[in-house]
Amino acid sequence: MFIDRVSIKVRAGDGGAGVASFLRRKGLPKGKPNGGSGGPGGDVYLIADNSVPTLLRYERHPIWKAPSGTHGEGDFRHGKRGDRMFLPVPLGTTVRDPDGVTVADLVEDGQEVLVARGGKGGRGNAAFVTQKRKAPTFSEQGEYGEETDLVLEMKLLADAALIGYPNAGKSTLIARVSAAKPKIADYPFTTLTPNLGVVTVGERELVLADIPGLIEGAADGKGLGHDFLRHTERARALVILLDPSSLQDDSPKRQLEVLLNELESHDSELARRPRVIAVSKVDTVDSRDLEDLDLGVEADEFSALTGEGIDALMFHIADVVGTVERETPKREGYILHRPLNDEFTVHRSRGRWLVEGISAVRAVNLSDLTDPDAADFVAERLVTSGIAKALEEVGAEPGDDVEIGGIVFTFDPPSEHNNVFETFEPTEDDA
Repeated sequence: MFIDRVSIKVRAGDGGAGVASFLRRKGLPKGKPNGGSGGPGGDVYLIADNSVPTLLRYERHPIWKAPSGTHGEGDFRHGKRGDRMFLPVPLGTTVRDPDGVTVADLVEDGQEVLVARGGKGGRGNAAFVTQKRKAPTFSEQGEYGEETDLVLEMKLLADAALIGYPNAGKSTLIARVSAAKPKIADYPFTTLTPNLGVVTVGERELVLADIPGLIEGAADGKGLGHDFLRHTERARALVILLDPSSLQDDSPKRQLEVLLNELESHDSELARRPRVIAVSKVDTVDSRDLEDLDLGVEADEFSALTGEGIDALMFHIADVVGTVERETPKREGYILHRPLNDEFTVHRSRGRWLVEGISAVRAVNLSDLTDPDAADFVAERLVTSGIAKALEEVGAEPGDDVEIGGIVFTFDPPSEHNNVFETFEPTEDDA
């Protein structure tokens, strides 16, 4: 099956939890803090791989999750990092996020993009030792890994794309000049999937793409052509095949008009792409009929069945592609690098103040908030991170409920006598 567009969900690994632990010795029941930190979760990458022909594996398995980090242990033993996950995709794959933003265009073998970051591992209590806090009794939980939906869309990488009506002879031509074996028969839409063929022309090699047949209205979704027009976008040149046989209702001149209009409607740049016009199946029509075609442009004539005109057509295509290669810089892939967003937002929801964002969740991400030391530490974080000030600025009042990371507590703004949250009261989330 040729699958060239899929939606997938990826989730990075969760970070392992830190541990609160103390050195135990005879006669010293609670000694120096020695709790290790959890390992970070594994990241998820997409990587272009020239051995992957389609996106079929993601059609069958649309959900992927990287391994999580392991938890820390006592005696300063830190958790293991979760392995990174690399998901191979075909060359020519574009990656879009849930907002429709293209975050990567992978066209070179080995090109990769980070699509989901693993969660940070929680710190053990040994990491919180300070001059004032010599024996912290708390540790951090690991962060959840990022989770996101992505749309993967594959566009064939070819030197030239064969464009034409159904049964115009595209599949027969590519089968004649390459090792590709497309399905061929005498009824419309026999080619339901694009085919690639490598053609040797003298000392040169060309990659030809056989694009499924187009009909009038294809750019607007009529027939099957709309789904495959995107595969012409990366081709250096277009080869437009016109069929003079009785199988087509439209004349070759009319076919040319329709095909150019469909290319223009899909992408105006395509209509200006260097192209070769060729009339196929010349073995099926009288030579006098060929002279009367009146296309208004020069056209190659050939028969994929008998081989007539094939060599001249291939050299013409190779010359046009060669000119484009010399005059046009190589198409580079790209990756949109987006920094991790540490900002937080505050808004009213379900009768309470909801604070969202990575930095906000990190502020309360401790193992046991009923521990007085942990509650004091979190209160300090809420002040130093600016969350307390932000709550006051949006109108939060003493006694209001505030929710951060699924934890609900009572807001007690700082004062001249209270530079931290006076009370920190985790309550059960009633959402």
